[in-house]
Amino acid sequence: MAHPDDAEFLCAGALARLRRTGWEVHIATFTAGDCGSKDCPPQQIARARRAEATRATGMLQGTYHCLECRDVLIQYDEETLYKVVRIMRKARPNIVLTHNPSDYMVDHENASQLARTGSFGAGIPNLGFQEALGDCLDWVPHLYYATPLEGTDRWGQVVPVDFYVDITEVMEAKRNMLACHESQRSWLKAHHGMDQYLDTMVRWAKEQGNRCGVACAEGFRQEKSHAYPQDNLLGKVLGVL
Repeated sequence: MAHPDDAEFLCAGALARLRRTGWEVHIATFTAGDCGSKDCPPQQIARARRAEATRATGMLQGTYHCLECRDVLIQYDEETLYKVVRIMRKARPNIVLTHNPSDYMVDHENASQLARTGSFGAGIPNLGFQEALGDCLDWVPHLYYATPLEGTDRWGQVVPVDFYVDITEVMEAKRNMLACHESQRSWLKAHHGMDQYLDTMVRWAKEQGNRCGVACAEGFRQEKSHAYPQDNLLGKVLGVL
C-alpha cells in the first residue's frame, strides 16, 4: 500500500482472515507518511507512523516493511520499481493486495501500478541483474486491487468489484489495527474533513457488507491479464460473495 493505515482501511480484514487460516502476513508501504501532520516535521511524524504500522502489523504476527519513498511523491520509476521487486523477492508472496488502479490520490494509483509490475517482474532474472534484488520468484503472485474508500474513482464513478470477502468475524481485529495509527485522526480531520477515524472505516466496511448481504465486507478486483494467475486463490481461501 502507499501509506501507513491504507491497509487497515482497505484490506486488513482479508489479511486477518488469511492469518487465521495459517498464512504469513507482510504489510509493506511505499512511504512512512512523512506528510501526515500539520504539527510535526517530516522525520518526526515518519518515525511515529513507522512505529504505528509496526504495532498494527504485529497484531497479525506479521512483518512490516517501508520502502522509504517520500509521501505524495511516489514515482513509477526504475529506483522505486527495484524497491518493489526486492521486497517481493524477500517476502515471496502468493497473494498480493494493493490499491485500485483508479483512486482519489496519485500516490495510491502509482503504488498500484508498481505493485502490478513488481508482481510480474519479481520472476524475471534479468530485471535489476546488477542490483542485488534477491532470488527470483518461480511464480507470478495472485494480484488483487482493494476497493477505494467510498468505492469511487476521482470522477465520482463507481469502481467495479469482482467479489467481496466477509470480514464480519474479524472486524474487531481490523478496528484494533487501525486504532494503532493514533497520529492520523487529527491530521485527517484537519486536511480531509474526516473525523471519527475509526467509525469511518467501520461505516465503509458495513456499507460494503450491505452490498453483498453480510454485516461487514471488503471488495476486490483481480488482475487477470496475460501471465497472471486466472484462478481466484483469495476467493478459494476466504470464500466469495
